Amino acid sequence: MKVLLAKTAGFCFGVKRAVDTVYRQAEEHKGEKIYTFGPIIHNEEVIRDMERHGVTVLSSVQELADVREGIVIIRSHGVPKAVCDMLEEKGISYIDATCPFVKKIHHIVFDESKKGSHIVIIGDGSHPEVEGIRGWAGADVTVIQNEAEAQVFKIENENQKVCIVSQTTFNYNKFKELVEIISEKRYDIIVLNTICSATKERQEEARSVAERVEAMIVIGDRRSSNTRKLFEICRNACADTYYIQTLDDLDMNQLRSVETVGITAGASTPNNIIEEVQDNVRINI
Repeated sequence: MKVLLAKTAGFCFGVKRAVDTVYRQAEEHKGEKIYTFGPIIHNEEVIRDMERHGVTVLSSVQELADVREGIVIIRSHGVPKAVCDMLEEKGISYIDATCPFVKKIHHIVFDESKKGSHIVIIGDGSHPEVEGIRGWAGADVTVIQNEAEAQVFKIENENQKVCIVSQTTFNYNKFKELVEIISEKRYDIIVLNTICSATKERQEEARSVAERVEAMIVIGDRRSSNTRKLFEICRNACADTYYIQTLDDLDMNQLRSVETVGITAGASTPNNIIEEVQDNVRINI
């Protein structure tokens, strides 16, 4: 059995920064209440471990508004501007652990909205990162996820500039396809490719590994947008691709007839889970 592990598998810079921030605050402020607004990252194993360290996840704006003491940590995906404004107005101590690449998009859409641009966010409208980005844009904002939505996109004022940004974990090739469709409408368009370079590199490496193996394992939380996209990319390159959260989800019997297995993981997957899967595949197959 030959196992190929993608070098880019596991925590990205923004995720590691956010996770380290939570653990550091929990250690430095023992006895105080530590909250995260939403799960700090999309990984159930990490969130459960943080809860064991006394960290509480706030699931709604109302829960956040009820906080009277302690420290609130803003998730790596970022939040709408209104949430930051509320925290400041209520005098709640908070730490912004938004990924710097996401924060850059917040600044872009905020500035372009003030200039009068119509903002187009290419991404999953239900994802917290996109919800956060949308909350920094003005009223003129559209979220586009697929070709059908790009085809019907229209602005009333044809002289208005259109500023296009992307969710950081969106598929790069799909982003280009959707931008091309929008560009055909002949609006005054500025396109800012805000897909994280680490995401693009991870996707390209995952495709390369999947093309060279008989079976591919993609590790990550079911809610993780970047992991779902890795799975789609790998499945297109390797028919026998398996999406797992932990080793418990992996049926070793499915791999017994293959000689080469590839492994990659989403940006929110801890190294210990990746190593556990890799070690068990090598030992048991």
